[in-house]
Amino acid sequence: MEGMQAYGAGKAGGAFDPVSFLQQPQTVLRIVSWLFSIVIFGCIANEGYINRPDEVEEYCIFNRNQSACNYGVFMGSMAFLCCVAFLALDVYFPQISSVKDRKKAVLADVGLSAFWSFMWFVGFCFLTNQWQVSKLEDNPLREGGDAARAAITFCFFSIFTWAGQAFLGFQRYKLGADSALFSQEYTDPSQDAAGAPYTSFGGDDLESPVAGGGGGGAPAGGDGAFDGSAGYQRQDY
Repeated sequence: MEGMQAYGAGKAGGAFDPVSFLQQPQTVLRIVSWLFSIVIFGCIANEGYINRPDEVEEYCIFNRNQSACNYGVFMGSMAFLCCVAFLALDVYFPQISSVKDRKKAVLADVGLSAFWSFMWFVGFCFLTNQWQVSKLEDNPLREGGDAARAAITFCFFSIFTWAGQAFLGFQRYKLGADSALFSQEYTDPSQDAAGAPYTSFGGDDLESPVAGGGGGGAPAGGDGAFDGSAGYQRQDY
């Protein structure tokens, strides 16, 4: 983006450019993370529950641990919503005029992205461990194996996509605010002009002519004294 910026965006009020928006690294990472969350959620919700041939009730494919499947489904659905919310914030971000509000948005981006990166790391370790200790007799037909491995794989990839978002958010935070274009609190220019105090033309500083003749302030010689009889006389400079 050309020109001077505050926290990675130009002055408020500019037109939205969808092409430039989609080309931003943070937008690409958010879309990729959004797709990964769909894959994780879909794999576990659709093929993450199996049963033995002699059973009716289905259990989680990850060592029959319902907590593992619930964790993956919950994280996938919440990450999906979080990505949508951040994409909406990125679209609205250039319209935020207050530097303080921009700072809060960027800090929220950094904090939540780092949090999601950590949670996907926990999820990757949890699902991997439960998959490794799963018993073959619990799934003799080997159903859902590809879906389970895909969920684990995209959990691993999500660690880095969210970490990348946190890094880019921190870079935006370091850019800070440009004091030449932005103030801490945005003020409407029309209100600022209307609220400016009126300054009258001060005449107290002007020197008044010395009245009376013969005073100590009068120039030497009677010809140059002002007696008031001649009225206003133009002074030539």
